[in-house]
Amino acid sequence: MILAFHKPHGVLSQFTPDGSPNRTLAEFGFPKNVYPIGRLDADSEGLLLLSDEAGLNTRLLDPDHGHRRCYWAQVERIPTPEALAQLAAGVTIQGYRTRPCRAWLLDPQPDVAPRDPPIRVRKNVSDCWIALELTEGKNRQVRRMTAAIGHPTLRLLRVQISAMELGDLLSGDWRELESEERVLLFNKN
Repeated sequence: MILAFHKPHGVLSQFTPDGSPNRTLAEFGFPKNVYPIGRLDADSEGLLLLSDEAGLNTRLLDPDHGHRRCYWAQVERIPTPEALAQLAAGVTIQGYRTRPCRAWLLDPQPDVAPRDPPIRVRKNVSDCWIALELTEGKNRQVRRMTAAIGHPTLRLLRVQISAMELGDLLSGDWRELESEERVLLFNKN
């Protein structure tokens, strides 16, 4: 079984508390014996897959398998085409050079439901949503990449893993994937 979950802000990608004030996956009524496939930081939101099938972490998340993950990042200021090209070419974060990726300004800007708690707003600093499509997932990678080009991330939402999209799944809701969606999930296109 594979489940798609829209992880809210402030929720750990684990079932056991870590001593922080963050909530855990135990609060969402998942079937027994499922575990998260990969992670999203507590302050990130969006598509998180869970499964009771061994080996899916490697099949879906190992960069050598090339499965795409698409993120929407709300960043400070509007990046120039040159800044987006820097992201796409790969940037150095914590001594590591990120793999090339796709990076673009979302146009039109998405209408994303407000977050609780809301992001910080600065009167004199504009913000916008960009998209990044990665085939790797280092710890806090998107946030570090946008900061490296001078556009700190204010809000981060994973909207797609492989061909599986978050779609209209509401924050805090989950559902089991249908057989056709499982096929799409393992398709690298």
